[in-house]
Amino acid sequence: MNKKSRGIVLRTVKYGDNRLIVDLLMRDGGRVTVAVKAGSGAKSRQRRQLFQPLSILSMEYRFAPHQQIATVSEVEMAEVYGSLPFDGIKMSIAFFLAEFLLSATRDQHTDTNLYDFVERSLLWLDASERGVSNFHLMFMMHLTRFLGFMPDESSWHEGALFDMREGRFCMSVPLHRDFLNADEASKMLTLLRMSVQNIHLFHMTRAERNRVTDLILQFYHIHQPAFHELKSLAILREL
Repeated sequence: MNKKSRGIVLRTVKYGDNRLIVDLLMRDGGRVTVAVKAGSGAKSRQRRQLFQPLSILSMEYRFAPHQQIATVSEVEMAEVYGSLPFDGIKMSIAFFLAEFLLSATRDQHTDTNLYDFVERSLLWLDASERGVSNFHLMFMMHLTRFLGFMPDESSWHEGALFDMREGRFCMSVPLHRDFLNADEASKMLTLLRMSVQNIHLFHMTRAERNRVTDLILQFYHIHQPAFHELKSLAILREL
């Protein structure tokens, strides 16, 4: 069956001499793995350029019966980034988010709202001239809305703790260790209130940003037990 959809590249692996195996998040189809003929020479370089991490593509692909890897019949760039491939900070964030999404959306089925959120966010990152250092924090937190475990902001009270298992703020210590003290709980509230309109108003040191990153990833590990360690996190820590 042939399908056509927009998709975001999450990972590309070379397979053999002239074939690529590509994992994508598709607008219509959820997570999809496709096999692509890379070709040779200049054509190969052009083909591989299409499948860089977080490239936004328009693709027609086909699943044969009983196969888990689709074959691509047509593919073209759906959006062309203006600054992301040439900005060191944005590229570091992009490599991290590609690996992050590869794990966070592992079992994702079709969800056009989730896809549209991811695509809009990436296009905003590409176009933005300020506030990008905290972008990945805002992105990871707001993605939880579509994955089903967004924290309940309405449960916030001054001095509250944050129960990471329940995703709620609370005034008493939970009967487990997966909670944040009042100071770190307030950081979670800050992220919930961060948006593309106000992100440039939030300032963090590198140490603060790294600590908040760790807290969010811990939150993901609790709610997605199969969520794996991210190799690109080391690069992100240097921003």
